[in-house]
Amino acid sequence: MALPVQTRIGHRARIGYSLGSLVTGSFTTVPGLLLLPYLTDTLAVPGAIAGVLVLVPKVWDVVFNPIAGRLSDASLVRRGSRRPFLLGGGIGVAVLFAAIFAHPGFGSTPLDAGYVLVAYLLCATAFGVFQVPFNALPAELTDSYGERTRITSWRMGFLSVAVLLSGGGAPALAHGVGGVAGYRVMGVAVGLVILVGVVLMVLGLRGAPVGRLRPGAQTWRELLVTMRRWRSFRTLVLVYTLQALGLATLLAGVNYASRYVFGDPGVQTWLFVGFVLPALVTMPLWPRLGRRWGKLWGFRAACVAFGIASLGLSAALVLPLGVSFVFVALAGVGYAGIQVFPLAIMPDLISAEEERTGETRAGIAAGVWTGSETLGMALGPGLFGLVLGLGGYVSGVDGGVVAQPGSAVIAILLGFSLLPGVLVMLGFPLLRREVLEP
Repeated sequence: MALPVQTRIGHRARIGYSLGSLVTGSFTTVPGLLLLPYLTDTLAVPGAIAGVLVLVPKVWDVVFNPIAGRLSDASLVRRGSRRPFLLGGGIGVAVLFAAIFAHPGFGSTPLDAGYVLVAYLLCATAFGVFQVPFNALPAELTDSYGERTRITSWRMGFLSVAVLLSGGGAPALAHGVGGVAGYRVMGVAVGLVILVGVVLMVLGLRGAPVGRLRPGAQTWRELLVTMRRWRSFRTLVLVYTLQALGLATLLAGVNYASRYVFGDPGVQTWLFVGFVLPALVTMPLWPRLGRRWGKLWGFRAACVAFGIASLGLSAALVLPLGVSFVFVALAGVGYAGIQVFPLAIMPDLISAEEERTGETRAGIAAGVWTGSETLGMALGPGLFGLVLGLGGYVSGVDGGVVAQPGSAVIAILLGFSLLPGVLVMLGFPLLRREVLEP
């Protein structure tokens, strides 16, 4: 039997759910930072091809995640819980993440790159199995409009910590050990962090409410009809996908910008800290702004903050380093808001749709959401790889700094700064009142 949905949930369940961010934060951050340079500067894969290799597994997830969502809904109806998906998918992510960077060393660039592609494809599939039910849970843990924003804020706070630790620690570990061995050690370390997050999350959610059990949609046709009429959800998904694309493009550029724009590979860690720490500090402030002015106005303010920061960063080649870091910090503040508000609005739309149809929609909605987010996060490195190719970027081996033409440096700067800001702001005109209406 499902436990009744509560207006407020306990700290154990709130913290337990938020610990799942160790999985999502590590998986989305580290490949976004290191996989593209791992391919281009350790395996000597050309930039454009490396971008395609990073993209392919995520394109598969766009197809797979809605399927995972429907299976997760069915599991909820049969067993009263989504925990089997969370546990199985999370363990798979931990093991396969380490495999991505294991580098068996076939002695051939195509074979080595092919191995990375297969390992990343399997890991992305396992991540879909985990993330879809993870995103569905807020709609089932509570029926309170405000409590969902609070849960999301906690989740994003833990996510910021995970991003800070993995985004700062993984490059430092990989570069500190050096070469292929550094990436291997880093892969195992991050895999262990993911495993710890999965176990603690599942334990924390024991006994937590799972929502009102409703029958699932019987056919894919019914689900397609739902998505076709669910305009507010489709609009929110489009905005979030554009913003995921912008954030992923920024992440993909951090490694390159630290070396060729700021002139020091060690700046990468400080760029990440300078971005994530302000996000962590201001994360609790965004829900307060949302309660005072509404979630939609808070969302708009976060977009503007990120856009201004990106515009300022586009002048990094001529700005003092300290000024550039001010814009990095402002981008982090905006990032916090554009993570909190869409994830707080989504459960409201799901609950209203389930009330309207009398059927479970959380899993399939989370599947579509996750697939779209995954596509955006995957297109980011691919888009940045294309920018590298257009700028004439010169690939290398063993992660060394290679002399680059001026066009490549300009391409890195714009791909790291202005392009992410433009992508985030493309969603701004879509943030109308209709987004809040089911």
